[in-house]
Amino acid sequence: MEIVANVLVGLVAVLHMYILVLEMFLWQRKPGRGLHGFDPGTARATAPLAANQGLYNGFLAAGLVWGLLAADPTGFRVQVFFLSCVVVAGVFGATTANRRILFAQALPGALALAAVLAAR
Repeated sequence: MEIVANVLVGLVAVLHMYILVLEMFLWQRKPGRGLHGFDPGTARATAPLAANQGLYNGFLAAGLVWGLLAADPTGFRVQVFFLSCVVVAGVFGATTANRRILFAQALPGALALAAVLAAR
């Protein structure tokens, strides 16, 4: 079960690195605009906000990688903390911005968190 948990944590970290790239560097290009259906003007106006969100997603990814690399008990605790942050951020985003975030962010985080706890 530990291998499954580590793979899921790694996948959530990769997801959040992808979100970082999308929000920080591709927001005004087709992949970023297509995410929310923004026209170029709206994408340009919201780019600073998206970059800020992207940076936070990078911090989540960095924390998850730290949790994978750190020895226990620190690694376990760090994974639980950052996965909990992912789930809370996903639920908040789903209720305030877009319901798809529940499935794109909160669900993968919750599955990884369940696996980490079950592997303990």
